[in-house]
Amino acid sequence: MGVREFIELWPVVRQLRGSDPTARGDAARSAGSEHLRPRIAEADRVVRSICPYCAVGCGQRVFVKDEKVIQIEGDPDSPISLGKLCPKGAASQQYVSRPDRVTTVRYRRPGGTEWEELDLATAMEMIADRVLDTRRRTWQDTDENGQPLRRTMGIAHLGGATLDNEENYLIKKLYTALGAIQVENQARL
Repeated sequence: MGVREFIELWPVVRQLRGSDPTARGDAARSAGSEHLRPRIAEADRVVRSICPYCAVGCGQRVFVKDEKVIQIEGDPDSPISLGKLCPKGAASQQYVSRPDRVTTVRYRRPGGTEWEELDLATAMEMIADRVLDTRRRTWQDTDENGQPLRRTMGIAHLGGATLDNEENYLIKKLYTALGAIQVENQARL
């Protein structure tokens, strides 16, 4: 093959000289691309969802095969995101299907060096016991002048950007009922 023939094979040359100036058809094809198929072609079904990584609520299309997520893309029918996703949303399929993803409750005892697995019920009991114990130990019923406080400074909450208004409302109700006054959200919107 001569230099001229080799240059004629370049996609940009085919694009400029051929009938495909936008390079969306024949100009973009190659011997390798003829055998490619979209990742979503194998999907059994598509589930519409909302990206969980911030409070914007971008629409996602989740492609499922054999009950496993094989691809997540932006939903073009979403009025919020119009099919676009940020880097976190675009990578969310990896968060779901990575083989090293932790899917169990892990606990390291105080002073311990190793993680141990706990069942969910045990972990929830431990958390509830610690919250109630902290509230009991740090409760302030009145100040030094006898003015009512009815609060604890031993419990605080910092919410994440993935929480929506309804979740934040319920969190505020829970922490207010516990007597916590340090309730914040780090949402970036």
